[in-house]
Amino acid sequence: MGQLLPAPWSTSTTPAGLVGNTPVQWIDAPFAPEGRGFWAKLEGSNPGGMKDRPALHMVRRARERGDLRPGGGIVESTSGTLGLGLALAAMTYGHPLTLVTDPGLEPAVERLLAARGARVHRVDRPHPVGGWQRARCDRVAELVAEQPGSWCPDQYRNPDNVDAYAGLAMELVAQLGRIDVLVCSVGTGGHSAGIHAVLRTFFPHVRLVGVDAVGSTIFGQPARPRLMRGLGSSIHPGNVAYDAFSEVHWVAPAEAVHGCRQLAAGHYTTGGWSVGAVARVAGWMARTCPAETRIAAVFPDGPHRYLDSIYDDRYCAANGLLDVPLPTTPIELRDPAAEEVTGWARCTRVVAPTVAVVA
Repeated sequence: MGQLLPAPWSTSTTPAGLVGNTPVQWIDAPFAPEGRGFWAKLEGSNPGGMKDRPALHMVRRARERGDLRPGGGIVESTSGTLGLGLALAAMTYGHPLTLVTDPGLEPAVERLLAARGARVHRVDRPHPVGGWQRARCDRVAELVAEQPGSWCPDQYRNPDNVDAYAGLAMELVAQLGRIDVLVCSVGTGGHSAGIHAVLRTFFPHVRLVGVDAVGSTIFGQPARPRLMRGLGSSIHPGNVAYDAFSEVHWVAPAEAVHGCRQLAAGHYTTGGWSVGAVARVAGWMARTCPAETRIAAVFPDGPHRYLDSIYDDRYCAANGLLDVPLPTTPIELRDPAAEEVTGWARCTRVVAPTVAVVA
């Protein structure tokens, strides 16, 4: 379990000191009927988003262990949000930063990363099995070998990525008093595992609901090209706590876009693919669970990098994300590999994809 003591930079006079203590917002209609709803943890209120937390924590712990020496380089794979957090950590602790991304990174985010001192490398073709993520990780390994003294956080397997979310969990305990259901998107597996591990020490009954992307291989579906970024994976991240989940939902891009736009129009709350997908699932939980169930949902980021995608009618129309029939309930799978899903689906049997599923 990660330390809950203040970090050396925890003062509001520094950029890193602005991380944490994010607000919660009550979300009801149109996601749930009157008297029902869920509490959204607005991690987009951090300077760079939710992954400011693990970026600062992983770098801090690596320095304490001596894995990262003063002035040593940081090299990591990112689809964007962790890169922003690592730019903050690199600035805070004085390290050069190299990020490896792919053609899906928004140009505005790449310019912002460069402005904050990062060197950005793009891989130009996906790995034939592991997709863009495996291609990025392979390039990271090459760069680390080329740069003596450099260090890779390895967000997909680093337990510090999990421990970094202890503070977020404690904030939720203080803000909500009781939590029965926690809804989290799943990418590296860090925040779902870290928050749930702390919450269950206070609320042993708390249920963890995972939200994945259609085309993601994390929970046993076949890997396919994915439009959404920030949730899902074409590899199997080591930080996913499979045994902690009571159920998993897969959400398609059009469904996430609709969720994002409903949030914007009804609650003045905006975010990315993960936010729209999580809102859709948390709203369904609020509609179907007993009325007294207290549901917390984590919204990982804000809208800025999605202004030319989720909130752009031309982009959405070109990708078939507008004016399409949307389900009001998920289809039910008997096990994660029962069939390949193309839209919102749910399974209450969660197993690691390396474990054989018996019908």
